[in-house]
Parts: sequence; structure tokens; C-alpha cells
Amino acid sequence: MLTPAYGLVCLTVGPELRFRTVTLSRYRTLTPSERETKLRTIYAENIRILHSAASYCASRNIRLYRMSSSLFPMLDLIGDDVGQTVLQSLSTELRAAGEAFREAGIRVLMHPEQFIVLNSERPEVRQNSLHALQSHARVMDGLGLERSAWNLLLLHGGKGGRAAELQALIPDLPDAVRLRLGLENDERSYGPQDLLPVCEATGTPFVFDAHHHVVREKLGDLQDASLREWVLRARQTWRPPDWQIVHLSNGIDGPQDRRHSHLITQLPNAYADVPWIEVEAKGKEEAIAALVARLP
Repeated sequence: MLTPAYGLVCLTVGPELRFRTVTLSRYRTLTPSERETKLRTIYAENIRILHSAASYCASRNIRLYRMSSSLFPMLDLIGDDVGQTVLQSLSTELRAAGEAFREAGIRVLMHPEQFIVLNSERPEVRQNSLHALQSHARVMDGLGLERSAWNLLLLHGGKGGRAAELQALIPDLPDAVRLRLGLENDERSYGPQDLLPVCEATGTPFVFDAHHHVVREKLGDLQDASLREWVLRARQTWRPPDWQIVHLSNGIDGPQDRRHSHLITQLPNAYADVPWIEVEAKGKEEAIAALVARLP
């Protein structure tokens, strides 16, 4: 049996990895100089904590880390370049944080917020979404993370019923985004049967989420035979195939519960030979430790 690399999502249950932020309403009350001071304090502290995440993961043999897409609040604020200026001034520290992950052999990815909808019917939403994605890509560039699916920038399919529009726009995305882009099925708009053709046509890796699939298709549990088909088909979109990532979560009150449980009690048989498994459980590092303890 393959020993998978289990991935930690952003934070820890304990206080070790907790990042600072500021709300947009609070930010708007500040003067220009106060905004710069506030963001410099937050960004510097969050880079320090991000740097420490590398040693935290390494000490627990966690080889996959999902970096929060909210590390640098106001960075993607249209018409306000304070965040970009501040982050540029901290480029040395940012690069050192990325180097810490690379030296520890830890794969880093990012899964931006749901408001990013590249295939929206509304031009302003598409514009804002691309702007936000480019801001995230600049962070990954600043960390020195390679422009490939090794350092994934993951999205859901976006606006339902617009897979053709999504497929058409992917080839024209900036390289910093396109070369890292991955797509994931969700519980409502896009099942694997909808997104896989897009991924196959555009050379985009597909991240299969078994829990989303079970909920969307109203299946009995995570051992449904269809899961294996999608794992194998998704693997063919990865170059190389041994970079394949899947998502793992359980429902609190059963397979149809969208809410994520604290620990993982059911591991799909379909994941038996998947090399990289991102654990979406409320228990974070506790869930990963429990899974590792179950390995032969």
C-alpha cells in the first residue's frame, strides 16, 4: 500500500499557526500613512508565521501545506496599491519563507476564496476575479514557488452551466496563474463529469473531492464504486501522474452532511494509491496525526 503525504490546510487547532488580518471597513477608516503602517505590521507578522509553518510541518512529517489566501489582506484591493507596495518592501522575508518550505521538501499550494468566478456572466466579476488571482500568483512568485502544478492554485468551476466559457478563457490566463491552475469539483454546480472535459482540453490538473461527489450525487458513502473511476480519470490530467492531489473529508452526521467532521473516520478505498491527500477536517493536524497512526 502506498504511504500518502497528508496535507495540512492553512491553520492549526492549536495556536501555532494563527494569522492576523484587518477588515475592509476598519481599513477604510485609516489615513494613507496609517494604512501602510497597519498592513506592514500584519504582513510582516504573517510572513514570520508562514515561515514557522515550514518547520512546524517538517517536525510532524507533513509534506503538503495549503497556504491561506488571506495572508495579505487588501493586497487585491482594486484602486489601492498600498498592499502591493508593502509586500514588495518585504520581498526578502517573503522569499526566505518560501525557501524554508523548499528546503524542508514541503509542497505548497493555495485555494482562493469562493468569490473568484472567472466565468461569471458579469464582466466586472470576471475582471475582479482575475485581478485577485493575479495577486495570489504574485505571492507565490514572491515566495519563489515554481510555476507548475507542484505549487497548485486551485479553483472550483465557478458559475454553473458555463463550463464552455471556463474552458475558453483558461488558455489566455497569465502564465503565473495558468501554469499553476487546478480545478476541483463541488457539491452543487460542477461534478467531475462537468470539469474533467475542461481539464482534459486545457491541460489543467483535476483535484477530485470524494465528499463533494458523494453529496452532489446523493451516494451512500465514500466507498461507492464510482469514486475509483474518477480518481483514475483525474490522475490522467496530472503531469506527472504522481503529483495527483485529492481532497479528503467526512460529514459530521453522515455522508450527505456538507459540514466537515473533526477527524477522518472513513477513508475511501479509491484513495489507496493516491500520493497526495489534502485533509479537510476541522481537527487539522490532529486529524492528520490520527490518519498517520492508522498506516501500516
